[in-house]
Amino acid sequence: MTSNMAIINELQLLFAFLEKGRNEIGDVKIRFNELLVSQFNMTAEFEKRIGIEIQKAKLGNPARIRIKVNNLEEPGIIHLLYKAGKAGVQVELIVRSVCCIVPGIKSMNEHITVRRIVDRFLEHTRLFIFGTDEEALVFIGSADLMTRNLYHRIEVCFPVRDTACRKELLDYFDMQWSDNNKAVQLLPDNQYAAVTGENGHTVNAQQSIYQYLKDKV
Repeated sequence: MTSNMAIINELQLLFAFLEKGRNEIGDVKIRFNELLVSQFNMTAEFEKRIGIEIQKAKLGNPARIRIKVNNLEEPGIIHLLYKAGKAGVQVELIVRSVCCIVPGIKSMNEHITVRRIVDRFLEHTRLFIFGTDEEALVFIGSADLMTRNLYHRIEVCFPVRDTACRKELLDYFDMQWSDNNKAVQLLPDNQYAAVTGENGHTVNAQQSIYQYLKDKV
């Protein structure tokens, strides 16, 4: 939920589009500045954000992309992620189901890591984080990185700017990435291997997140 009027106004535009099936209201063409909407601006914004991280890496600056989705198969996004990995961007992907990217190939995409978590509760988050530390941009929404989602459906993502909510989502990704109980990692030969812990310490992401949220109450 949000009280951000810019987002609320754009949601009203989106519902008007869904009702009328036209990308204009009267004589005014619908444009989205806050929301990322597939078939409008979502793909272009993701491409822009990946491009910014690539430029950072080429300049020798820290660059990082973190994504959690159900499926990753859209060729254009995969091509850009390969390009990012080759440029030295740290790319961390949590993909529950279909994944058409091949990580970890030396001198090509060794900076790309792909993991999957299947546990008691359904992993259904779509989370997109571009950048490092305090400058990281965080988006959440409904879209998987699939051709059907980005080009043939209406999906929506939006930026999370509230400081507390943003930190919670960054912590959420870190807890997921730290899982060595149910997580497996995709290898260059398209096989999966269990993620192992250090010093015999077991981390279960779903239990960690449950305790994290419980402690905040």
